Amino acid sequence: MQKFEGFPAGKVRFTRLPGPFFTELLPQIDDLDEMKVTLYILWQLEQMEGDFRYLTPEAMLDDPTFLTGFEDESQLQAGLLGAVERGTLLHASIELEGEQRSFYFLNSPRGQAAIQAIGKGQWQPGSETQQPIELGQQQPNVFRLYEEHIGPLTPLLAETLTEAENTYPPTWIEDAMRIAVENNVRRWRYVQAILESWQREGKDERTDRRRTEKDRRKYVEGEFSEFIES
Repeated sequence: MQKFEGFPAGKVRFTRLPGPFFTELLPQIDDLDEMKVTLYILWQLEQMEGDFRYLTPEAMLDDPTFLTGFEDESQLQAGLLGAVERGTLLHASIELEGEQRSFYFLNSPRGQAAIQAIGKGQWQPGSETQQPIELGQQQPNVFRLYEEHIGPLTPLLAETLTEAENTYPPTWIEDAMRIAVENNVRRWRYVQAILESWQREGKDERTDRRRTEKDRRKYVEGEFSEFIES
């Protein structure tokens, strides 16, 4: 057994791990290969940027330090399969240039949104094969909008947002969240009330500033006042 010499002196970079990893996943994982793959992917995704973060088997195979923990590639594949079967990771297989490629996402609201977009064919290859593939979305994703303007997501809320995304035009959701921010009412129930009102009564699509300022009060009075006061 190779002995670990200890953590170095000075500043050491730490990796954030989701709380449920310790409370739910850690007690369940009983396979060493699955544990290695899970921790490695959590570490890698934490260092990435962008709304939709993923890892490919090719990227893992290009990391010689990581591979020293496996006897052969089959152990890596077994670890990936175990993490997918447990529900830690989401897997997508996409044909690129006549070849099937595998992509692994964390099973989170953003990962679920990515898988949903893949199913709809909303993927756009980069100009070079070595560049990451980016989701070709015309409108900001509802999960990103919520996190930017309202607050952190929960699994239950992610389902609600998915339903809203399937019910209302993306521009409506974006406009309703903008109104919530302008009125400092950072609650999804308030955004939903605006969307329901537009669906019921119609939405004025005019966007000139004078009209917007004139109508601002109606979103803090009447049926909307309970969200301001609560």
